[in-house]
Amino acid sequence: MYLATTGRRPDAPPRPAGVGGRVPGTVIALGAVSLVTDVSSEMVTAVLPLYLVLGLGLSPLQFGFLDGLFNGATALVRLLGGRLADRGGGRHRTVAGVGYLLSALSRLGLLLAGGAAGGIAAALTADRLGKGVRTAPRDALISLSAPPEALGRAFGVHRAMDTTGAMLGPLVAFVVLWATADAYDAVFVVSFAVGLLGVLVLVLFVPAGAAVPAVPAVVPKPARTKPARGRGGALRDPVFRRVVTAAALLGAATIGDSFVYLLLQRGLDLPPVLFPLLPLGAAACYLLLAVPAGRIADRTGRRVPFLCGHGALLAAYLTLMLAPGWPAAVLTLVLLGVFYAATDGVLMALAGPVLPPEGRAGGLAVLQTGQALARLVGAAGFGAAWTWWGPRPALAVSALALAAALAAAWRILPGREVA
Repeated sequence: MYLATTGRRPDAPPRPAGVGGRVPGTVIALGAVSLVTDVSSEMVTAVLPLYLVLGLGLSPLQFGFLDGLFNGATALVRLLGGRLADRGGGRHRTVAGVGYLLSALSRLGLLLAGGAAGGIAAALTADRLGKGVRTAPRDALISLSAPPEALGRAFGVHRAMDTTGAMLGPLVAFVVLWATADAYDAVFVVSFAVGLLGVLVLVLFVPAGAAVPAVPAVVPKPARTKPARGRGGALRDPVFRRVVTAAALLGAATIGDSFVYLLLQRGLDLPPVLFPLLPLGAAACYLLLAVPAGRIADRTGRRVPFLCGHGALLAAYLTLMLAPGWPAAVLTLVLLGVFYAATDGVLMALAGPVLPPEGRAGGLAVLQTGQALARLVGAAGFGAAWTWWGPRPALAVSALALAAALAAAWRILPGREVA
């Protein structure tokens, strides 16, 4: 059993380089890939709600269904990506690279689709499939490159670099739209070029060899002697199963960032050209807090920060529902950033040590798939509630659902962290 502590045992051997000091080079390289790729993806994400809802006239119900579908339909691909990465021991980079390339090519699909709904749907599906393929192998590489006691910090550094790209993406989209008089095609072209650059960084700077634990000599031995194998093997572990269940419950009670930004845009009556700037507030907060949140999780245990992050999300929904205006909008974006800083990398750091190294990518894929499918339900449900009842009653229902999910997750999540 591995319980996160605030220090080291007096009799512990000296820490090798990279433990408690600098972050492993693989993590930095993957962070650079994610930074560049997120510039590309967030350029599109920042303008997509406006493009689909205002430009093409989709209803909130239609947009909610598409948003949930494209985030949840990657379930089988996530599982496939995880299994392929685990086979052979050295395929993590290759499988992740395929995912990054597919997402980059999807920008060309958006460009060629024009206003055709089928073409747009196909391009968005390709982007989501690419993300589904790459996420588990990438997170497995991070998890296997850092020691268990420093996983929160490693994921925090990666997510901070990732979020830097998320901040730059909307800014680039804003500049492109301003310079081209709202030409969405120009956004898609620039996004494609930047996405290819991310693939090049992956090939040149991320090691191609098999990922192995950075410091196996100081990692406590797992309590179990026979790691779970085979189909669904990760879910045979009761601790991992509880983590997946809690993450899925909480995911089903979230409404999706796109809806938050649409609600803010309508409440503030922002002109369309300023819409891509809304995610910057949440991204800035996430960037500032990702590494501190990871450090806190390493020292105090990852369960409480993960749940507190969802508490911040609940506060964001209540603020958005009860207090319109700029102060409430700023607070909502800050709370959204706190939510991601305390949950995104922390969840991977919580689940990673539970899984054996040879099955880590596949296990993380199972976790990410469960969360993605749950968020599909949440996004589609909120879109339907908004269409039928209006935004404020829909937010009230979502807040109640998230409060109930938090109470359940508090009971379900393990109090101790296993390595």
